[in-house]
Amino acid sequence: MEDQYYTLIEKQDFYEIIENKYGELAVFIDARSGVPVNPVLEFDGKKTALLKRDQHLAVRLDNIDPETRNVLAESEFVMIVELTGDVVERVYGVPVDNVEKIVFKGRQTRADELVKAKTRAEVLASFGAVKSWTGRIKK
Repeated sequence: MEDQYYTLIEKQDFYEIIENKYGELAVFIDARSGVPVNPVLEFDGKKTALLKRDQHLAVRLDNIDPETRNVLAESEFVMIVELTGDVVERVYGVPVDNVEKIVFKGRQTRADELVKAKTRAEVLASFGAVKSWTGRIKK
């Protein structure tokens, strides 16, 4: 049964973007728990990117270096490298989706996190509801 009722957006304070001799990019970030599911990197063409790791967790990359912006905007895919210290936990490729504006949905819970409550329908689907009863006061 699904037990996650919130979507979390974490701010990655330290990250590194590396370009190889072929113009391909790799983004090094802190490892997160769980395996990514259909990840995608949204980029606004300016200074912010959002790695949507799965439907519950996204990682925000702020202040992307001006020199990197054009290369990232022209990339179709980037490689994501998740690290715990110096140990590589996982490596995976993600498509880059250039967007007009990245919209952060949620409320600030800490300096580096945003949490978005799911809709009623999403909670019911996650809970696996098959029946519903409503209490009414008889007049």
